[in-house]
Amino acid sequence: MTARFGHTELPAEQARALRRAVRLERVSLGTTAVTMTLVILVAGDSQAMKAAWVEDSLALLPPLAFLVAVRFIRRAPTTRHPYGYHRTIGIAHLVSALALLTMGGFLLIDSGLGLARGERPPIGTMSVFGTPVWQGWLMLLVMVVVIIPPVVLGRLKLRLAPLLHDKVLYADAQMNKADWTSSLATIIGVLGIGVGLWWMDAAAAIAVSLSILHDGWTNLRGSVLDLMDARATQYDGEDPDPLVHRTDEALQAADWVAEAECRIRDQGHVLHVEAFVVPTGGAPPALARITELRERCIALDWRIQDFVLSVVEELPRELLPQLAEQEQASASGDDPRAAAQPSSEEHP
Repeated sequence: MTARFGHTELPAEQARALRRAVRLERVSLGTTAVTMTLVILVAGDSQAMKAAWVEDSLALLPPLAFLVAVRFIRRAPTTRHPYGYHRTIGIAHLVSALALLTMGGFLLIDSGLGLARGERPPIGTMSVFGTPVWQGWLMLLVMVVVIIPPVVLGRLKLRLAPLLHDKVLYADAQMNKADWTSSLATIIGVLGIGVGLWWMDAAAAIAVSLSILHDGWTNLRGSVLDLMDARATQYDGEDPDPLVHRTDEALQAADWVAEAECRIRDQGHVLHVEAFVVPTGGAPPALARITELRERCIALDWRIQDFVLSVVEELPRELLPQLAEQEQASASGDDPRAAAQPSSEEHP
């Protein structure tokens, strides 16, 4: 069966990556459920352990968002949803980010108040096979064990995220990193209680809450920008997507094209491209040549879901604000693209 994102047929490598990603997210749900159970059984009154449990529970959101989105985005476009359902991934990303921010803020306030009040969490003993054992040892054992799954799963997801251009998968990998780093902070907090430094428990909980807030803010910013049709970026949400430059080059390489620019919006896993082309001499070419150029651009990347090619008399500056920026930079002598062009005096 052919793997697809809506009408976008996935290449073999991406199809395999999608199947692996689905399996990894299902494994993540299972391991997180086990981790939550172990942590709550030994948490006691430790603020750091409670914070670690909350973060583990929040770690369920990105895998769930990914699995739900994968089911929706495979649906074909309808009359009511002519662009398909790829925005589902952005909505899921936004919901996860808001949950992270809310819980991170709650934990920060709760732990900060505990530290200000000087609350000293007691750690008693538990009976293990009839032998009394300091509960702190059980906490440390559990936290060492629960570090392993997020380290392994996070590294595997980081390998798949760029292949699928999946920002939720990347965010989940970052969440896994936050999981194991918060587990280390929790271990330090419990050890602090053991040696009489009661404040280390609350300090570790604050460190965990700050980690959650950082993840929440980063993901919220990225999801909102994508939903606002910001410039398409790579899977990490930072650098511009190089496909914009590649598409411009492919358009301008056609012998009948005088000028060309494109703009690309990120719709989740796939991209929507609008290209504007000014024909040489002002006369539009044959329809077959326009179609051939469009197909050549679509073949640049599997992520191109829609490609709209408009033949125009002049490039619409109001729709392509990067043109105004380039012209302004060129006038001030700061445009690297203009600097790279040979002058007419050098090449008559």
